[in-house]
Amino acid sequence: MMRIRLLLEYDGTDFCGWQVQARGRTVQGTVEEALRQILGVEVRLHSSGRTDAGVHARGMVAHFDPPRDLPLRAWREGLNALLPDDLAVRDAAEVAADFHARFSARGKWYRYSLLPSPCRRPLHSRTSWQIRSELDLQAMVTAAADFVGEHDFSAFRAAGCAARTTVRRIDSIDLVREGELLHWDIRGSGFLKNMIRIMLGTLVEIGLGNRPTTDVRELLTGCERSRSGRTAPPQGLCLQEVYY
Repeated sequence: MMRIRLLLEYDGTDFCGWQVQARGRTVQGTVEEALRQILGVEVRLHSSGRTDAGVHARGMVAHFDPPRDLPLRAWREGLNALLPDDLAVRDAAEVAADFHARFSARGKWYRYSLLPSPCRRPLHSRTSWQIRSELDLQAMVTAAADFVGEHDFSAFRAAGCAARTTVRRIDSIDLVREGELLHWDIRGSGFLKNMIRIMLGTLVEIGLGNRPTTDVRELLTGCERSRSGRTAPPQGLCLQEVYY
């Protein structure tokens, strides 16, 4: 039995997230439908994780077991011929039978993009969170450093998160400037539901002067979601890479 790994890129704006739903356009559902057209049977696609509605990916990894062998171009060029413009297979490869897109992953790299600008910026509206007030970047960088390490992130997960443990490890969080954009690159072992978006919502409130820089440390200790910041909007978040 062959196992195929796909590397997917998508603009999440018009998707209702990754996971198949009874109603709504999803990334998983769209790729599975394309696979059905190629193979003539239903095939289940397993991903390295789930992205919420509006969240993007440059490096989502998924795998499936085709019922028959086809050339790799069927999973790359063939799928891309059937997929919509906002979703593409960047690469397809045969992998070992024990590879699992989720359980074999060792870590992930997410990027959250901010655009500090007082006026509306349509060309960035699908891929960044526009902040119309000035940000104290040094305060944000100082506070962000407290996220690094292994902590209980109970204060930074959404209601309804089904994770059995709230302990996660953040390996690094770096601010990268690209013109007007401010990218926050976050690498870690794994992430809870909405964890990065709540982290960024809290950091932005610190940057706006609405919270002290010590808040992150206190929130990690207190473990109360009600005390942390807002959930940043989804369009600023992008899954960059999954590490194996």
